[in-house]
Amino acid sequence: MVEEALTAVAAAGGAAVVQAAGTDAWAGLRQAVARWFGRGDARRERAEWERLDRSAAELTGDGADEQARVRQAAVWQTRFEMVLEALDEAEQAAAVAGLRALVGDHAPVHGVSADRGGLAVGGNVDIRATHGSAAAIRMGNVTLGDPPTSGAEQERRPR
Repeated sequence: MVEEALTAVAAAGGAAVVQAAGTDAWAGLRQAVARWFGRGDARRERAEWERLDRSAAELTGDGADEQARVRQAAVWQTRFEMVLEALDEAEQAAAVAGLRALVGDHAPVHGVSADRGGLAVGGNVDIRATHGSAAAIRMGNVTLGDPPTSGAEQERRPR
C-alpha cells in the first residue's frame, strides 16, 4: 500500500483518539482501538486499554493543553503506522479498512471539541460589548477584549 495512504489513515486514528478523549465517544472508541491493536489477543487488548487510559488522563487532566493534544496525536499516529507497516499486504489492507471504519464509527460526532473550561464552536462567533459592558475571549496566547484606554478615560471610568 502507498506510504501516504498509511500515514493518512494512521493520522486519522491518532486524531480520533485525541478528539474522543473526555467525550461521550471515548468508551466506544477506546474499546474499538484496543480491539484493533489486540487483533484477537486479550492480553494485548488489555495493554492497549491501559495505554489509552493513560492518554485520556493526560488529555483531560489538569494541565492538559494543545501541546498534550499534539503529542498524543503523534504518539497514536506512530503506533498505528508501526502496526500497519509490520503487516503483509493482505493483512495491511484489512487493517487499513478496519482502522478507517473504526475512525468513521467512533470519532466524535462534532468536528470541534474543548477540554474543561473551554468553549468549542463549530461555526462563526459574534461577541459584542456595548454600553459600557465588556467582552473578552482567551484563545491560547491570544486575548481579545476591550481596547486599551487613555489615562484620562480610565480616571473617569467607575470602578
